Amino acid sequence: MNPDDQFLARAIELARQGSESGEGGPFGAVLVRDGKIIAEGWNRVVASHDPTAHAEIDAIRTACAELGHFHLSNCTLYSSSEPCPMCLSAAYWAHIKRIVFANSRAEASAIGFCDDELYNELNLHFSARSIIMEHRPMADALQPLQRWAANPSRTLY
Repeated sequence: MNPDDQFLARAIELARQGSESGEGGPFGAVLVRDGKIIAEGWNRVVASHDPTAHAEIDAIRTACAELGHFHLSNCTLYSSSEPCPMCLSAAYWAHIKRIVFANSRAEASAIGFCDDELYNELNLHFSARSIIMEHRPMADALQPLQRWAANPSRTLY
């Protein structure tokens, strides 16, 4: 079996196990570096009462803790389904090099996991989104940003 298929099969198995245990939806993820699994995750939204407890987020958090760093630039994320906007964003923030997934957004949508509305919302100006967002500039609001930017020992990410 080709390594991509092997790691993807593991993500699918995690999706099956997690959903059958009632922890959350049918989603699993594996993070691989140098041909070895460094982290696994599955959807735990229901069990944890946490809407961010997606498989990819779980795997990214575990991998970062394991490696002691917030960048996963030499890693591949294998996901049982195409990552949602939150998980895809997390992969970008983590500098993940590559994502391989089995099921498409359309296939997940067919069973009730539709991210189309969220993808559309993200393209709107904040004032046009369905969540009310208000921009309220305050006198000292820029101060933390400016102090951080001026700190020569800051850690860029």
